[in-house]
Amino acid sequence: MPVKAVQQFMLGTVMNKEAQARDTMEKMKAAGYEGIELCGFMIHPSGFLVKMMTKAAGMPVGNGGKLDWPRLVKESGLKVVSIHQDLGSVERGPETVAQEAAQFGTDRIVITGMYRFAYGELEEVKILAERLNKAGAALKAEGIRLFYHNHNCEFLKNTSGRNAYQILLEETDPEMVNFEFDSYWCAECGENPLAVMDMLGSRMKLWHINDRGTRQTGPCMTPIVKSDSMELGTGAMPLELLSNKAKALGVEAVVLESHRNWLDKSPVRSFEKSAEFLKEHL
Repeated sequence: MPVKAVQQFMLGTVMNKEAQARDTMEKMKAAGYEGIELCGFMIHPSGFLVKMMTKAAGMPVGNGGKLDWPRLVKESGLKVVSIHQDLGSVERGPETVAQEAAQFGTDRIVITGMYRFAYGELEEVKILAERLNKAGAALKAEGIRLFYHNHNCEFLKNTSGRNAYQILLEETDPEMVNFEFDSYWCAECGENPLAVMDMLGSRMKLWHINDRGTRQTGPCMTPIVKSDSMELGTGAMPLELLSNKAKALGVEAVVLESHRNWLDKSPVRSFEKSAEFLKEHL
């Protein structure tokens, strides 16, 4: 069965201080999670611009970058399933990135997409695929595996009639690059996540899971309600079908991540509720 984990990005507001971080990880263990997925820019002090950009996007990273994460994770008993990292950092210092991954006991580094990147331009995506291949080769030499995590922009179609995600899958070497599939962002832009899982096949090694829907109750003021992230099993995503597919593909880890719209406005209450679905279906 895959390891069940929570993405650190979801926990920024409840991991600002050492005691708070320790308490949050204890609650993760109690809820049934076995691991945590770390963010490179959250386990080190992050700059003002990074904090402002993520906060503006509704995803505050908190102030936990000064904490001793190797010690906290070790004390928690949680496994580090992988570390999210930016491609530039891997390209500039693959040995450094690999050493940090080894320090946390993981062999997985995940690239989390590109900022200010033309995903709708075929040649740019092909260049990105080659960069990923080279970065994957550099990490492989250090005993570390490279994965690519999607959002919704990878599903922009280009002049070839295909989307960037298809091209990245075709143009990257399975020996160097595999995938952490985020089904929420895939569904958010109208793609069929089950079909994308079929397309990925055994190259889908990690799965970012989230549900999607609305908390609207009572009469709707308009015929349209806002859709947002939801606790697993409470939204409209076909998560049971996706879970069965993930198990059939031999996914190594399932990672919960939501950015906002949490139950009782609490990421802790949210991951505790989502754990109920994970226990039943994964």
